[in-house]
Amino acid sequence: MPQTAQSQVGAIPSNPNAAVSIRGLFKQFDRKVAVSGLSLDIPIGSFYGLVGPNGAGKTTTLNMLTGLLVPDAGNAMILGRDVWSDVNQAKKSIGMMPQADQIFDRLTGLQLLVYAGMLRGMPRNEVTKRAHDLLNAFGLADAANTVVSDYSAGMTKKVCLATAMIHSPRILVLDEPFEAVDPVSSANLRDILIEYANTGGTVIISSHVMALVERMCTHVAVINQGQVAAAGTVEQVAAGQDLEDRFLQLVGGRHDAAHIDWLSGAGQPQPPTAYGNPSMQGA
Repeated sequence: MPQTAQSQVGAIPSNPNAAVSIRGLFKQFDRKVAVSGLSLDIPIGSFYGLVGPNGAGKTTTLNMLTGLLVPDAGNAMILGRDVWSDVNQAKKSIGMMPQADQIFDRLTGLQLLVYAGMLRGMPRNEVTKRAHDLLNAFGLADAANTVVSDYSAGMTKKVCLATAMIHSPRILVLDEPFEAVDPVSSANLRDILIEYANTGGTVIISSHVMALVERMCTHVAVINQGQVAAAGTVEQVAAGQDLEDRFLQLVGGRHDAAHIDWLSGAGQPQPPTAYGNPSMQGA
C-alpha cells in the first residue's frame, strides 16, 4: 500500500474542500522517477490545465489520481475522499476520457455509450436516454448507429468524451482532449466543457497547447520533472507574460536552433536533375 500524505509530507495536510487534493505523490518505473513528491490542490468548479513538456509526469499523475495506477508514496483525495482507501467509490465521482485505442470501436456510437453507462450500474432505460441526449449535444445524432471505427478523429474524440460524461460525474479528467481534432469539433468540445464547468463541474485537462489552456482554463499548473513548477490562476502563473513564454521560462530546455549545413542552402543554385534539365526530359 502507498504511504499516506501525512507520512510523506507531514505538516501539509490534504485540503478536504478541494475537488482534488494531491500530497506527495511519487512514482518510479525501474530507475526512472516519473512523479517526484507532487502536491497540488484543484478547486471545485475550476477549469484546470496541467501543462508540461513530454515526460514531465502529467499522464502518470492523472492515472494515480483516477485510480488507474497505484502510487509508490503520497495520496490523492477526490472531494475529500482518499482515492486509494476506496477506489471504486472515488471513481464514481470521476469521468475519465478514454483514448481512441481504449474503446470498443466495433460498437456503434449509441451502443458504446449505453455500454459505458451500464458498466457504471445505470439502468438501461436511463442510460439510453442520456446516450441520445449526449449524441445530440455532440452533433453525433446522425452517426448514432454507425460503428465508431468509421468515425473521423473529431467524432471519435467527442464520443470518447461522451462516455466519460454518461454517469454525470462531478470531475472530468481529460488527457490531451483536443489532439488531432479539427477546429470545428474543437470549438464544440470547448463549449460543452465550459458549460459543464459553469454549472459546478470540475474539468482537469492535460495539454501541450498553451494558447488553448490560456483561453479556456481558469487555473493552470506547470509540471516539470515530476514536480509542480508553478500553480494558481492562469493570470498568477503567467505573471504578466504570455503563458507560453512563462512556461518556457519555468521548464527551460529551449536552445538556439542548431546549424544544419544541408538546410542552409535554401535559395542557392542547385545542380540540374532529370526533372529540371530540359535535355533529360522525356529520356
